[in-house]
This record gives sequence, C-alpha cells and structure tokens, in this order.
Amino acid sequence: MKIAVDLRMSGKSGIGAFIDSMLPTLKAGAEVVEIKPDIKPFSLKEMFFFPRGLIKKINGCDAYFSPYCNVPGRLFSRGIKVPIFTTIHDVIFLDLPLAGKFGTLARKLIYQHAINKSREIFTVSEFSKGRILARLRCKKNITVVYSGVPLYNEEAAGGFDSARKTDTIIFVGNIKAHKGIKTLVPAFLKAREILAGQKGPQAQKAPRPSEVSLPRLLIVGSKENFRTSDTELDALMREAEKKGIEFTGFVPDEKLKTLIEEARLLVQPSLYEGFGVPPLQALYSGTRAVISDIPVFKEIYGRLPVTFFKAGDADDLARKIAAAYSDQSPFQPVERVYSYRFSAQAVLKRIEESIKMEK
Repeated sequence: MKIAVDLRMSGKSGIGAFIDSMLPTLKAGAEVVEIKPDIKPFSLKEMFFFPRGLIKKINGCDAYFSPYCNVPGRLFSRGIKVPIFTTIHDVIFLDLPLAGKFGTLARKLIYQHAINKSREIFTVSEFSKGRILARLRCKKNITVVYSGVPLYNEEAAGGFDSARKTDTIIFVGNIKAHKGIKTLVPAFLKAREILAGQKGPQAQKAPRPSEVSLPRLLIVGSKENFRTSDTELDALMREAEKKGIEFTGFVPDEKLKTLIEEARLLVQPSLYEGFGVPPLQALYSGTRAVISDIPVFKEIYGRLPVTFFKAGDADDLARKIAAAYSDQSPFQPVERVYSYRFSAQAVLKRIEESIKMEK
C-alpha cells in the first residue's frame, strides 16, 4: 500500500507531534510518499493552486492522508483523485466563541470541506467524534484513533526516581482562555497558603509542613500570548515572579521532558480539549496529575491514576493541588494504554480496509 502523507506541520507542536510520532509506524506498515511543499495550510494557494506535480504525485498513490482537516486543490482540475483521509482533532472553534462570527464561519466551511472530500474522518476521542456529529453534516465514517505521547516521552517507562523531584508544579499548553489559566493562578496561590498552614488569621503562625517546601508554578507557554479582561488576574500576572510563578516561554522537547519528569505535579485545568496530551506525558514520566473533570478527560483518564477537580472551581483545585503536592507515596508505573504507535496502526488498518472495499 502506497500512501501520500502531508508533512507540512512536521516539527511543530500539536498537529506536528501527532504526525511525527506516527510516522515511523506508518512507514513500517506502508510505502509513505512525503508531501511537504512550502505552501501554508489553509491558504488560497493550497486550496486553488496546489502544484500540478504534487497533485500527480499524490494521485500515483493508493490514498492521501492528512493529519489535519486541510485538503489541497487546484482550479480547473479534478485535484486529488485517490481516496482522501483527513483528521479533525476537535471543533473547539464551533463550540466556543474564540474567533468571532466570520472566523467561526470560515472554520466551519473548512471542516465541512474536509468531510465532503474525505472517504473517512479520523479523530482523537469519542468526545470529539460526538462534537463533530453535533456541529457538522457528516455521514462519513468517523474512526477514533486517540492520541499518545510524543516519541521523546515513549522511553520514560518505569524506574521513576522520586529523588529527582523538585518543588515545581507545571502547566503545559497554549495560554488561552479555554486552558483554564484564570482558574489555575488563584488556585495555585491558595494552595501555597494551604501548604504554608495559612488558612485563616488564627493560623498565621502554623508551621509549614517539614517534608515539602512551597511550590513554584512553571507555565510552559509564552506570557505574551496571555490575554484577559480580568483586572485582578492581570495584576497577579504582573507580579508573577513574586508569587512563585514563572513563564518559561517555548522550551525544546528534551527540556520539556526533563521539566515534566522533575515536577512534583502537573496541573491541567482545561475547560475544553479534543484529547489533552500533557497529563499523559506526566503519568508516563512518573509525575502526578491534577486535571479538570471535563467529559473528554473523564473519557481518556477515567481509568488512570489522576486527581479530578471541578472544572472552573479554583477552591476545589487549590485543595486538590495541596493534597497531591504533599503526597509522598511512591508513584507506580502507568500502563501504556495510549500510544501514537497504536494510532498509526489504526489509521493504516482503516485505510487498507477502505481501499480493499473499493476494489
């Protein structure tokens, strides 16, 4: 089986990690023709003027697979003639008011175009599958392949060294409203008070627990991308360093791997996700995770040793952070129930089955 694979997002976070981590397994199970022109996805050039030579190259394969929902095309041409398989990770722009009316409409048209052109759609959770069916016209088969951890996390199995743990709590992700930063920051500050024994005026002199020091919060994401109309939270952000909060900005993969392994706790307070990989990275690295009780997290992490808190509830999160951060019990290796190797195998299986049915 010969498959053309769109690799334009290779090397980037998010979609890039999705395709890069699956690529070795895809290559092991099929002949992969790499499609990586210097053409921006979702641009007019991609949609109407994709190079004839690349279209011909794709049509020389048995199928075309895109790790996202973009489908190249060309005016006055049939474009891609072989079966197309695309991936819709989530429909957050249709579920949440993030892009304005025009931006939301544009994204809806892109999603729908991908569905119309595709033989089959892949997505990363049953939650996302349900939202696709609720928000879009889709009579095509939708296969859930789930996500996994990036390749640099795959080797972090077992043998966790608690001595490496530092006094850090880590958050990983884009600093946007749906990631729950407005819940995380006040919850972190309150958790520090709890850990210091400062729950009220009469407890100001209470001793700090001797076995743990007060935590620092590492936010792996650019501070410049943070936007909020909450003046109180804005003030907290301006004094972040004084409050034990550090914005790391972008960090390379190996550095991120180390930060997650050394953290005592990862917190993911998201209000919306299609899958949510960072808690899985934490668990596979021997780091505890406190995560919101949104439906997709219940689906993905319900059988794994995480601590759930009520989404959007800073007080509940503060209590859960304090308890998890103070937990000194050994962390046991977690069963590898999700892997991009499994995802790639599922993609190959569905593409092969679909091609055989056509013949």
